[in-house]
Amino acid sequence: MNFLSASPDTSARTLSSYGWDDGFAQSFLPHAGQGYVPGRIIRVERGRVDAVVADGDGVRTVLADTALVATGDPMRVPCTGDWALIDLENGLSGEHVDGVVRELLPRRTAFVRSASSKRSEGQVLAANVDTIVICVSLADQMDLGRIERFLALALSGSGAQETGGHRELSWEGGAQPLVVLTKTDLVDDPDGVGHLVADAAGIAPGVQVLAVSAETSEGVDVLAAVLSGGTSVLVGRSGAGKSTLANALAGRTVQDVQAIRDRDGKGRHTTTTRDLLPLASGGVLIDTPGLRGVGMWDAQDGIGRTFSDVEELARECRFHDCAHEAEPGCVVLAAVDDGALPQRRLDSYRKLLRENQRIVAKTDARLRAAIRRDWRQKQALGRHMMERKRGPRG
Repeated sequence: MNFLSASPDTSARTLSSYGWDDGFAQSFLPHAGQGYVPGRIIRVERGRVDAVVADGDGVRTVLADTALVATGDPMRVPCTGDWALIDLENGLSGEHVDGVVRELLPRRTAFVRSASSKRSEGQVLAANVDTIVICVSLADQMDLGRIERFLALALSGSGAQETGGHRELSWEGGAQPLVVLTKTDLVDDPDGVGHLVADAAGIAPGVQVLAVSAETSEGVDVLAAVLSGGTSVLVGRSGAGKSTLANALAGRTVQDVQAIRDRDGKGRHTTTTRDLLPLASGGVLIDTPGLRGVGMWDAQDGIGRTFSDVEELARECRFHDCAHEAEPGCVVLAAVDDGALPQRRLDSYRKLLRENQRIVAKTDARLRAAIRRDWRQKQALGRHMMERKRGPRG
């Protein structure tokens, strides 16, 4: 695909329709008069970005090099959705580009996952988003654990702000998760869709759940109204119907879609870059490639919010450091025993906590030491219990 061939239609649009507002204008003020212009990155590929910049009363798309902001920190790599300072007057000589990216404006929000490598790194999938749309296909059995995983990441990075290079969390005004069940046309029983929506809502306290079909347009108008005016990002597994949904929301074909297999209703993803697309109802949408792995990244707060029902029960446990495994007076285990809390949900909560702890421990020496101490204590307790079970020797 030609790098600029999928650039969005910018006619009759302004920079504000791409999310520019007084807050970003305030961040730009210290750089005013330096010959730079603000631009929103709509695509990143091979050290270059497409970005929209103001052009009279409208906008235009420019190609800019990112060599001057190259960094070893993956959290500071230019990302789709970033607002950047773009120098259109002093480009790199000999390069077929319109300008260079000089700096990124502070991010308001970021959707981050653990990078798919053995190194302890985070990967920013989208920046400055208002709504994180978690797409779940109804073409196959709904995986509640995967929805919980996406929610934990969404709620962890939903209020990420950066000040002086340091990441701070602020929930006020952060991105909101939204669960969208796609491909409802592939569900044979109409009542079944309602039950699936209820199942998803049951594991997503306070999160809106919508059911849509891009093929029949069912529910698309409702989703478009929810996303209108802001910046949203579609995330989910390959075959979740993100690109088809992006086309429906944009009101035209902006993303290629491969044929759906007849045997299971799944399609292979064709999106290979994260593209920011204008929506027919206003606002913009970031479409992302399908995610096979979604690793936790600094998601303690997000896990707590996703499993607020578990943590509310945990506050009533006898011991403040209760692990909810076999401790006396554990209210969480009591809720599992009487059916108020599904065992599956408690298992998912434990799994995500352990995974997040391992990720954080890779960069936190004190936490690594605390984990080792806890492990030694558990080993000693295990030996003591075994000795008591065996009884005195001789």
